[in-house]
Amino acid sequence: MAKFVPLKDRVAIERIDEESTTAGGIIIPDTAKEKPSKGKVIAVGQGVRDENGKLISLDVKVGDTVLFAKWAGTEIKLDGKEVLVMKESDLIGILEN
Repeated sequence: MAKFVPLKDRVAIERIDEESTTAGGIIIPDTAKEKPSKGKVIAVGQGVRDENGKLISLDVKVGDTVLFAKWAGTEIKLDGKEVLVMKESDLIGILEN
C-alpha cells in the first residue's frame, strides 16, 4: 500500500466487515448489508496545536479498532483498497479486547 500520512487530527481507517449471517442463520446478501461502522486504524496524523503552539497528540494509534458515525469521513482509494479518512472527533470510541 502507498505510504499515506493524514494531516493534523485526521485518521485513516480500513472498514471491518460485519457478520453476513444473522443469529437465526439467515444469510444477508451484500446488496442488503449496510456499510460497517467499525474499522481498524491504519494511519494517524501528528495532532493539532493549541493556541500556545503546543502539539496535542491523538488518543488513537495505528492498530486500534474503532467505532465511527455511520456517515462520517471521506472515502478514498489507496492501491485499490477503500480507506476512510476522518477527524478524530468523528470517532465514537475504541474497542478493547
